Amino acid sequence: VVDLVEKEMDNPTFRSDTVLSDVHLHCPSKRHLMVRLNAVGQPVFLSYFKLLWSTEDLASGKHVREITTGREHQCRSGDELCDKDRSNVKEEGELNSEGVEALLDDDGDLEVVRRPRSASDLQAEGLLRDIVCPVILMKGKEDAFEDEEQECTCSDVVKIEHTMATPLEDVGKQVWRAAFLLADYILFKRDTFRGCSVLELGGGTGIASIIMGTVAKRVYCTDVGEDLLAMCEQNVALNKQLMEPGGGETKVKELDWLKDEFCTDPEAPYSWSEEEIADLLDHCSVIMAADVFYDDDLTDALFRTLYRITHNLRNSCTVYLALEKRLNFTLRHMDITCEAYSHFRNTLNDLENLQDGKMKYTVEPIKLDFCQFLVYERIEQL
Repeated sequence: VVDLVEKEMDNPTFRSDTVLSDVHLHCPSKRHLMVRLNAVGQPVFLSYFKLLWSTEDLASGKHVREITTGREHQCRSGDELCDKDRSNVKEEGELNSEGVEALLDDDGDLEVVRRPRSASDLQAEGLLRDIVCPVILMKGKEDAFEDEEQECTCSDVVKIEHTMATPLEDVGKQVWRAAFLLADYILFKRDTFRGCSVLELGGGTGIASIIMGTVAKRVYCTDVGEDLLAMCEQNVALNKQLMEPGGGETKVKELDWLKDEFCTDPEAPYSWSEEEIADLLDHCSVIMAADVFYDDDLTDALFRTLYRITHNLRNSCTVYLALEKRLNFTLRHMDITCEAYSHFRNTLNDLENLQDGKMKYTVEPIKLDFCQFLVYERIEQL
């Protein structure tokens, strides 16, 4: 039986409806200890996601380092200029008033400083902190993760409880790459979001809302399903130290796109009070969502919810949508297509072209040349 179990673990098989986020697929081997089983029997893990900033850095106005992979790049973060750390340049080799001669060695030969060609080279040169790595812990076993605790400080990690592989209906319990992209943009534009009231649709594990909570006044992180919302609430509690310096508040609430009203049943967990609904409608100026466009019916429901909420807001707002364009080979087309993305774009165009005499929506893309504050692969399909 043991041999059979070990063989099964070495060669995992997934049902056709199993969905696995690739955020964790590029991580070095570490202890994979389960935190707990959730209400439906799925294993829950706790991961530490390294940040390339800390609350102390933001408070002191220090420069933030950017991740690059084999290319020189500079970008502006707020009023700060983000430069790649050039620690591989010798002190005597820095450019000065002598120009080219500053790059010559003692014999007069030209000294070439080569750019690193891979992420491992970058790390070897000290240009990066640790790459994203799930440090998976077991409650009550402090000695099992003592080394990881020493490597991390409270201000440079986000702690997220999540699952690994799930059925399609539970994908919100995983961590997805577009959530990192949205978190990057929030940190890059933190002055824009400072003091705002924010609504996240389909918050999942809550990582984008947690990052937004470091700068915004109030964040309503919403999704559906008591088990998922409980996990999200736990993640907010795990990262309270990140949000406390800014004085922000993050509330986890239920918001079902298939229903036309907010859940106000006081007996239901994660329901809304009348005061919270009034606060949202009176003060919300930002709505955001990450990686929620994978099913056509849900996409339609999301846009209906988006229209209903924005229609009732007292002020105009900006909606930020982050997603990954996933290409699939389909038998129906006998070709590589991206039907979910195409449906999203068509629905987005319909919203922009809507003319009801009351609302006007304008759509514009955001270039992905802003600084990267979390370590992940920012692919072209984001």
